[in-house]
Amino acid sequence: MGKFEVNILGCGSALPTARHYPSTQILNIRDNLFMIDCGEGAQIQFRRMRLKFTRLGHIFLSHLHGDHCFGLIGMISTFALVGRTGELVIHAHPQAEQVFRPQLDFFCRDLPFTVRFEPVLPNRTEVIYEDKSIRVRSLPMIHRVPCSGFLFEEKVGMRHLLGDMMNFYNVPVYRRAAIKAGEDFVTSDGRIIPNSYLTTPADPPLRYAYCSDTAYNEALLPIIEGVDLLYHEATFGDDAEALAKETCHSTARQAAIIARKAGVKQLLLGHFSARYENEQQLLEQAREEFAPSFLAREELKIILGR
Repeated sequence: MGKFEVNILGCGSALPTARHYPSTQILNIRDNLFMIDCGEGAQIQFRRMRLKFTRLGHIFLSHLHGDHCFGLIGMISTFALVGRTGELVIHAHPQAEQVFRPQLDFFCRDLPFTVRFEPVLPNRTEVIYEDKSIRVRSLPMIHRVPCSGFLFEEKVGMRHLLGDMMNFYNVPVYRRAAIKAGEDFVTSDGRIIPNSYLTTPADPPLRYAYCSDTAYNEALLPIIEGVDLLYHEATFGDDAEALAKETCHSTARQAAIIARKAGVKQLLLGHFSARYENEQQLLEQAREEFAPSFLAREELKIILGR
């Protein structure tokens, strides 16, 4: 199983506090970094968590509210200062390039690398990124502006070779890749050795869902069903359920109900309102609905698959 880490750089909401940075996360998937949202201070937190700028190739912006994207221009400017040359791809609402390109032209002239914008259409789920290891799908959110969540899914890996059986049947090295891919082995005298004799199944692919700013939305359930970890915004507690509905946000309890109904393995709560000096009450309300819930906090690292 390859590395799959979720790093929390910030988990606050729009109003600044001394406790939290705005929403930003970094996924480390097999030593390739993917950023989700880019609030103010993202690059400072990047440094604090000892993450490598050179490993970051893709940024996914859920929507164009400032607490999710005000850190972008500063970080891109820093990339130029540290000598970045590789392309940076920003996956965001189609209006994102219209918003950010003039700022890049003004503040980041003569960048030594290309910044490419890839549009993410809201209110739907579709594959927006894919490589040999992972697939990323957009998720439909319900918010005051067009907004998308993201589902990161590992692809099914290779089967695991059984060393003693490989030696017993004298399987040559050049055949091992094909056997890991699922092929049977034919001996020199024509016997067919079933793949199941030579291997064990591949590790189950890991899945992480990021549900950014959204009202309670059961349309997500079949898409995120059974994920290893669900991050769901929990801006408010039970005391502000009416305000959550008015502003198209969720309460911690509503996030937990989504987690329970989707049968996820764990729930990570975040995007906390500045009104709560202690988010423990949000956690307690969530755990009344879904016990394996926990709070995001800055510099938290979650390792999936362990």
